[in-house]
Amino acid sequence: HSLSDYDNFDLAEFEKEYLQEIGMVQGIVMRHRPAHFAHLFASSSYAAGYYVYQWAQVLDNDVYAAFEETGDVFDTHTAEKCRQLIYSAGNTEAPEELFRQFRGR
Repeated sequence: HSLSDYDNFDLAEFEKEYLQEIGMVQGIVMRHRPAHFAHLFASSSYAAGYYVYQWAQVLDNDVYAAFEETGDVFDTHTAEKCRQLIYSAGNTEAPEELFRQFRGR
């Protein structure tokens, strides 16, 4: 996002230079190149669906943070609370309410 002129932009060259800059090991094959994500922006419906994955990752990170905040990522009290409010609650309450109960906010 730091470029203002894309007229002579070479995506393959940019990728090659960046991978070299970060020290990417040659034996690790790039499985998802930048051009592979073009379909995300081809239609608004697919992009919206992909956004769901991103939002799920945010929630996942927030759940993990709850464990980290206890000082023990295997904290049994937090695990039981997560099991009851996230994994086992089903459709007993609105998902956002269950998540609020789990995180306390």
